[in-house]
Amino acid sequence: MTEFKSYPHGTFCWVDLATTDAAGAKKFYTELLGVSFVDIPVSEGMVYTMLQKNGKNTAALYQQDPGQQGMPPYWASYVSVDNVDAVAGKVAELGGTVVMPVMDVMDSGRMAVIQDPTGAMVGLWQPGNHIGADICNEPGSLSWNELMTHDPDKAAEFYTKLLGWGHSANDMGGMVYHVFTVGERSNAGMMKIQPEWGEVPPNWAVYFAVENCDAAVERATALGGKLQMPPSDAAGVGRFAILQDPQGAYFYVIQLFNPE
Repeated sequence: MTEFKSYPHGTFCWVDLATTDAAGAKKFYTELLGVSFVDIPVSEGMVYTMLQKNGKNTAALYQQDPGQQGMPPYWASYVSVDNVDAVAGKVAELGGTVVMPVMDVMDSGRMAVIQDPTGAMVGLWQPGNHIGADICNEPGSLSWNELMTHDPDKAAEFYTKLLGWGHSANDMGGMVYHVFTVGERSNAGMMKIQPEWGEVPPNWAVYFAVENCDAAVERATALGGKLQMPPSDAAGVGRFAILQDPQGAYFYVIQLFNPE
């Protein structure tokens, strides 16, 4: 089990789903990913559902509130930071926007939501009692975060300056794939949105590890999900596919060839 007790500054640590049907989403993801759930009441009428594997937190989901009416369901990604106030304080000068100001989340941690200069949003998380995911990179848990953007150069400049990430651009047979690093460890990827993809907004995509990609796709569609891109191999990395859950949120599944 790839278990974490803490995350270095700048590392992706958590994902959660804002959905129009929390009950339906719980059924879909628990059956697809082989995880269980624990409902945690957090305020009047709001429940934050922790997805768990063997009692360890992997991700979460919650029902969108009335203020989010009309927004499509989405997975949000969070980066662990040592001081969220200090990081959020640099966003505007680097061309980004603080969408949700810094706030305390009870004793779990302190957070903000920002939008990079290309339009993608991401959360900043300063851990308290909640570090983020207890396990990653194994079936049923988070394995990768990937930025889709129209301007990789602008995005790379923003994130490297804001979070101290390393950055490399790699030619993969005519397509450039960018990798962000924290220290020597790969932390996230980035791709340029292509015209043939249609109206894709800048976003941070979420990958979940599965034991078998093709079987996961078959299971997802049987549970009411939709296949958006059929399984294909990423050389030396894994076999992946793009799916949409029954409520409309997009996500990836990946069968890792060499899990870390």
